[in-house]
Amino acid sequence: MATTRTRQLSTADARRGEVLATAARVFAARGYYGTSTTEVAKGAGISQSYLYRLFPDKEALFVAVVEDCSRQIRERMGEAAAAVTSTDPEVVLDAMAIGYAQLIADRDDLLRVLMHANCAASEPAIKEAVQTLYARLVEYVRSASGAPDKPIQDFFARGFLCNVAVSIGATETDAPWTRTLLAGIRHF
Repeated sequence: MATTRTRQLSTADARRGEVLATAARVFAARGYYGTSTTEVAKGAGISQSYLYRLFPDKEALFVAVVEDCSRQIRERMGEAAAAVTSTDPEVVLDAMAIGYAQLIADRDDLLRVLMHANCAASEPAIKEAVQTLYARLVEYVRSASGAPDKPIQDFFARGFLCNVAVSIGATETDAPWTRTLLAGIRHF
């Protein structure tokens, strides 16, 4: 007896996740202002009209990509924090920093989307999404580590420095200025 293969259609939620991953790659390459929804739809292998059924406009799509980046960062930091047995805030912060460094090393798109999102924060909805991302991350880091404000501020300051260092290739350049900026910071 012959078996027939039936084609399974993606659910809207599954398709939405696939489109977000594609959109992250496309936005990472050219930013919010330099990317069209046509490019995202083409990259995802869908029509532009279907893209607009999933996301009402480019801004909503970009905001969803930023929210997905936020989720990925929290998940990675949560995994890192859960892996330590110490409750010492510095140990937990260090583990989360390593988790984040691994994430931006493994996910070039995520880092570039974050950098583009900061630059596009003049758009009110994107500004709100970026503020929400950092608000959630700060509160998550506070809760998971138990650290007071100053170490949390230092944690984020180093993270922002890591973002810039990785995005400009400073981690691949051995020079006095890079050694100064990267002293004590781990990169993968």
